[in-house]
Amino acid sequence: MENKKVLIGISGGVDSSVSALLLKEQGYEPIGTTLELFEESTHTDAQNVCKDLNMPHHIYNCTQDFKKYVINDFIDCYANCKTPNPCIECNKYMKFGIMWEKAKELGCNYIATGHYAKTEFSEKYNRWVLKKSNAGKKDQSYVLWSIPKDLIEHILFPLSDFEDKEQIREIARKNNLKVADKPDSEDICFVPDGDYKKFLENNSNIKPKKGNIVNSKGEVLGKHAGLYNYTIGQRKGLGISYKVPLFVLGFNPAKNEVIVGEESELYKKEIIVTDINLLLVDEIDDWIDVEVKTRYSSKVAKAKIKQENNNIRVVFDEPQRAITPGQSAVFYVEDIVLGGGKII
Repeated sequence: MENKKVLIGISGGVDSSVSALLLKEQGYEPIGTTLELFEESTHTDAQNVCKDLNMPHHIYNCTQDFKKYVINDFIDCYANCKTPNPCIECNKYMKFGIMWEKAKELGCNYIATGHYAKTEFSEKYNRWVLKKSNAGKKDQSYVLWSIPKDLIEHILFPLSDFEDKEQIREIARKNNLKVADKPDSEDICFVPDGDYKKFLENNSNIKPKKGNIVNSKGEVLGKHAGLYNYTIGQRKGLGISYKVPLFVLGFNPAKNEVIVGEESELYKKEIIVTDINLLLVDEIDDWIDVEVKTRYSSKVAKAKIKQENNNIRVVFDEPQRAITPGQSAVFYVEDIVLGGGKII
């Protein structure tokens, strides 16, 4: 008989709550879990949802692991003039790392989350694949590229076929879930006020250090208050009056300089991606055509990719704007995630 026990991450939000409800309706045996990720965490909503759904609920203190894998990486990226996406590290190490270990300890065959993504067996590729969900702009497959490929067949995404959030809220209302109208959390969970600069100053050695803002010829145009205050593509807050709009193009950490230029200088035709994780194939032998997403909010762009040892070279059909080191490049073949990596 199939083991239908599934450990589901319950945050106390509407997505994970409805996911648990749907799993019950589909004949699974969901067990709720909340990973305590940082000291200020509260779990009241998660506990209440599990109580309402008559589900066991386990809380695991993962604050040390979260600091090690997610917060330290976040700080390290900014210290090295990169722009991180902490959700990707959290998915890799916490939700699809530690949570899977806890699931096995509890005798579960599956783990589930409220992500908008899809897993299924592909006859064409003869393996389990990670795919885009039907949620359009809300699709979250981009932040899942780093999960282990042998885990895909053990992951359930109950929200994969829903097209918008209102459908989810309606299910919650019909089933009297108190979190039905709880607002979405938009900010980085460990920076709830959205002020990541203050977070860095309070939690690391990163402190304001003034330096020059220069153009690509090295001419000094102004002063900056610390490299971590800027990101590639940024236009506002430079404090420079110039004959044309200026944008952040990059950094020279050795000289403590922010490099700015005109918008036309923001475009790149080619990038290198490292820390790669391939889900659809074991390696890329030759150039292949894919669609690439370089930010969670960006549209996909057509490109060719080729593996070069542990990196992937990406050559876009059309130059792409404001590609940012530290962000992820995720490769799609139609609606299947081929894999991804970090932009150098």
